[in-house]
Order: sequence, then C-alpha cells, then structure tokens
Amino acid sequence: MKIVFFATPDIAIESFEYFIKSDDYEVCALVTQPPKPSNRGKKIVERKIKTIARENSIDVFEPQKISKEPEIIEKLKQYECDFFITFAFGQILSQEVIDIPKYGTINLHASLLPLYRGANPICEAILNGETKTGITTMKTALELDAGDICLQQEIDLDEEINTPELMQKISNMSPKLLDETLKGLYSGKLTPREQEHTKATFTKKIKKEDKNINWEQGAKKIHDKIRAMHTINTNHTKFNSKLVKILKTKPVKCSQGKKCGEVISIDKNGICVCCGEDALLLVSVKPEGKGEMSAYNWSLGAKIKTGDIFEQC
Repeated sequence: MKIVFFATPDIAIESFEYFIKSDDYEVCALVTQPPKPSNRGKKIVERKIKTIARENSIDVFEPQKISKEPEIIEKLKQYECDFFITFAFGQILSQEVIDIPKYGTINLHASLLPLYRGANPICEAILNGETKTGITTMKTALELDAGDICLQQEIDLDEEINTPELMQKISNMSPKLLDETLKGLYSGKLTPREQEHTKATFTKKIKKEDKNINWEQGAKKIHDKIRAMHTINTNHTKFNSKLVKILKTKPVKCSQGKKCGEVISIDKNGICVCCGEDALLLVSVKPEGKGEMSAYNWSLGAKIKTGDIFEQC
C-alpha cells in the first residue's frame, strides 16, 4: 500500500518509523509543519520526524497551509496513494486533499471519540481526572474530529500518570491500530461506523492563567491539573515572592482548620499544603533560578517551616 504521512510532533515518530520499516507499505512522502524557532535563542531547529524522513530518502513537504498550496496538492496527487495518514499534523485539510487517496484519509486521534474532540485531548483527559481514555482511528471529515470511527483501543489511567507518560503510551500503541485500520479498509473487512455526535465533547486551549495554582481548590483537582500540565504548561505558585514550579504531588486526607496554601507539615516525603479540600503533598519542585529537586531538599535551603503560606500568583 502506498501512503503519505501527515505528522509534526514526536508522538507520531514511532508510527512513522513503523510504516517505513514495514514491507506492506511504501511511504511516498511526509507532510509536516514548517520548523519554528526554539524557545532558547530563537534558533530554527528541524523537527525529528523530518530528519527521519530525509535519512530514509522520503520526500518532505512543509506547507504553511496545505489547503492554500496547489503545487503541493498536485504533487500529492501524483503519488497515486492508497491512503493518507494524519497524526497530530496541526493543520485542517481541505476536502480536495482528503479525497486524493484511493481508500481515504485516516486520522489517529488521542481519545475515545466522540469524547475530547480537538487539539488537546491527552492533557484534558488527565485534567478532568478521567480513569480511562484511548485512541481512535477514523475517516477524516471536514468537521473537527467528526469522521466515522474505524477502530478504538482503551487506555486505563491511574492517579499518578502525567501527560508525557500518557503521550508515550499512545505513541507505543498507535502503530498497531493504524496498521490494523489500513489493512481492514484495504481488504474490505472493516466497516467504519458513524460517531454518536450528540455525545461529543470538545477540548479547550490552555491559557496563561491556567498555570497558576489556586490553593482554594480541592487537593485532587490541583493534583490532576499538575499531572495534566507537567513539563508542558507547568503549574506554579509563589513563596517569598519567588516563582516555584510544582512538578509532582500526592493528595492526602486532611481535616481542615488551616488556611488554604498554608504549610501543614514537612518531612522527607515532602511539603504538605492545605487546600480547599484535603491537602497536597509537594514531592518535587523547580524553584525560580534552580533545577528540579525534591520538595524536602528545597524546604531545607529555603528555610520553609510549618505555618508558612504559599501565595497565589
């Protein structure tokens, strides 16, 4: 089967490499987002997936907006592909592009559709304290993540998993589901089914203010937020007017009677802070101007004591 792969972030690399190595497929091209300046130094850094394509002599296209670039669209038509695969590509495809391959354009979405349509399904599932999520392959349609479902696979979520860890799970599971989807559609043994559109939910874009920890919220809610935004949009608070990023936490049962944000206790397990409901044990942190460290070690250097207050940002 001849395919073109549309993808940008590292989560898609394992699937891209799978299709490159498989004798059942010919990867004709990679379509990816143009490189952007890195945070440090604003230096342009090539995407890893593009480097892999070049190393395997695969054509690469980097459209600013694929639907507005007829020259690239014409080149894609010339491959006479069986399938296009999209996996976190980052652009909306036009109907003209969707209709190019013989058997259709297949998208892998990181949720159990119709739940969590949109660009942020991994983070939001954890943010909402879900105990289950998954991945879905679907026939791409013009409406956002609304195409017919091909296959789905569930993923159980424990109370400790964070966004990078869930991304890795999804990366590991995706090649097999994509492979089964394409072979099922190609052979005619797989019939896509329409989504239950009335049950659809949609993800929201994370705003700058969402990074601030509100100690008046319940400990479980804050914990889920920290897991969801770990290393991507890391949550923070303030101590002695200095920013402190919170990296790992654990909710603990606690009777009230303290102020929200007040340090209840400190031991080698971390710093226990009172919340609107129960308390949150800070396990690891990144203080302003320093690297990641255990909350206990930070408390020794910062001379944190019981009764101190973490400030709202």
